[in-house]
Parts: sequence; structure tokens; C-alpha cells
Amino acid sequence: MRAVVLESAGTLAMRDAPEPPTPTAGEATVRVRRVGVCGTDLHAFNGNQPMMRYPVVLGHELALEIAALGPGTADLGLSVGDRCTAIPYVDCGHCIACRNGKTNACQTLSVLGVHEDGGLRDSFNLPARLLIAANDLLPDDLALVEMLAIGEHAVSRAAITPDDTVLVIGAGPIGLGTIAAAKLRSRRVLALDLSSDRREFLTALGSAEVLNPDRGTEPADLLRERLGGDLPTTILDATGSVRSMEAALSLVAPGGRLVLVGHTRQTLGFDNPTFHRGELSVLASRNATRRDFDAVLSHVRGGAIDASRWITTRVDPEGLVRDLPRWAAGPSEVVKAVVEFA
Repeated sequence: MRAVVLESAGTLAMRDAPEPPTPTAGEATVRVRRVGVCGTDLHAFNGNQPMMRYPVVLGHELALEIAALGPGTADLGLSVGDRCTAIPYVDCGHCIACRNGKTNACQTLSVLGVHEDGGLRDSFNLPARLLIAANDLLPDDLALVEMLAIGEHAVSRAAITPDDTVLVIGAGPIGLGTIAAAKLRSRRVLALDLSSDRREFLTALGSAEVLNPDRGTEPADLLRERLGGDLPTTILDATGSVRSMEAALSLVAPGGRLVLVGHTRQTLGFDNPTFHRGELSVLASRNATRRDFDAVLSHVRGGAIDASRWITTRVDPEGLVRDLPRWAAGPSEVVKAVVEFA
């Protein structure tokens, strides 16, 4: 059985792996159909993903098919043969965060493809409670649900209303998902990215007002020019860049909110007078919850979000081993890559 293993920063390899054993109580054996490639995977390859464990089988954006179910799974509404997406966050279920419904912030959270082996392999076992059956959706759609759930959760954290003016900084896949979720709640969504290719792609999608910082104007001036002298009431930063995350605070309107969707291993510093004078709220957004996954599935089923247009690159597992180092090295043609299994 094939497994794509990130052995250490900068070392990605195809390895033989044993077939999964018969599932035990509460487990399911799944066949992998699609895996989305995430910015987390690229950062992990470069050695700057702060929560990564090496070696690890990558892959947490999953489209799966149930091959077998273990004892104690009958009440989960799952059947052998079901097409599923998966919540890749293995929570304990009993810590204070879990008891309060914040399973995404579980004190002992283990994420597939980050802290433990993920889905870039032909087949594996996982807790069946993490599976969400969606036989009416295509594998491509299912592989994009986790990415979209990240944006859904961030926008929920921001408590966006129709009257909010929203700026999303960073138009990679997570930024695109955040924009899509924000568009369902706010009448005005803007986007900012340093990459001209990403700006062109976003403009073609027509999902946000795209700002161009290349013309030498400061972002705050660009925003005031576009917004009649005002600044956005809500900013979601999906860059993971310390410089961007710190600078974003000065772009928020008084009384507004900054949500940090990306994260970094470095320390962030904010200017207290700016923070205090505007009575600003700064929020972290980590992963997603089952509620976010269910919301995304509803959006996809209803046609409110169609992220399949974002898939620009398809590879098989061998192609991923070949191409991911190049994608991680710098700007590339890839908007969203998907790994296709049989």
C-alpha cells in the first residue's frame, strides 16, 4: 500500500505501508479517493509549520469511501460504501474545551496529517465518529469541505453582519474559503493579496472587490479611497505572515474586529495605543467544528459555494512527491491542488 510520508522538513517520499487491520470498536476502515493539498502541507515541507510532527503521512482534506465498520458504530448513520468527508481533528471529548463545544481547541487535539498519520495513503483506519456521509456529493467536493470549514469557522468567530465591511487578507485557498463564507453574510467583501496571479484569479471569480497594493499606495489609503474614507469593520488575515498580521490591526475601523485565520510560530506584537484607542477585538480562529462542516455541506449542496472551480492542479500520489517541493519553493501556477487516488 502506498503512503506519502513527510520524513522531515524538505524530505517527502513514497513509502510502502501495511494494509490497515480490521477496525476495532468505534473505528472505520476507509479507502482514500481524493486529498486536497493545503498550505499547511507546504509550510510543513519548508519546516515552518509550528505544530508539525515528523515523520508523518500528510493529508487532512479528505474524500473517503467506507470499506468496513467496527463494532459500536451502528448509531452513527454510516454504511459500508458511503462516500464521506472527514473531520480530521481528533478531540478527547472531555476536557474543558470539548465540554464547552470547542472541540477544535481540545487540550490534547491531534490533527490527521499534522500530529498523526493522515490520508495520503490508499487506505487507513480512523474513528468513525469523524466521518460525515455525503453520497450526493462528488469526491472533489468532499475533498474541499475541510478547507471551506476553516473559512466558515473564521467568519463565525468574526460574527459578521450584513452591514459589516469585510476585508480578507491573503487569497490562497484558505483565504478563498474565508471570502466565500463572508460573502454569505456581508454585503461588501474586499480582498487584498500581494500576488498578481492570485488577484487575477480572484477577479475572474468575481467573489470580492480586489485591491491592488502594487501601485505604491499604502493599504490604509487604498481602503479609505475605496470605502469613502472609512476602514473595514472586520478583517480576516489568512496569510500566516507576521508582518501582515501585525500590520492588519492598523487597518481595522474603530470598534472593529481582526480575526487571525493563519498562524505562525513567531511572537506577534501590537501597538497598544492603536489597539486600545479603537477598542478593537483581536480573535484567533483555529480549525473548525462539526457545526462548521455541516454548514459548508449545506452551502455546497445548495449551490451557494462552488469551490470545484478553484481546483487548478491534479496529481496522483507519485506526482505529489515529485511536484510538492516545487510548489513549496515559491510562487507557482497552483491555486488548489488535489491528489487523486483510484
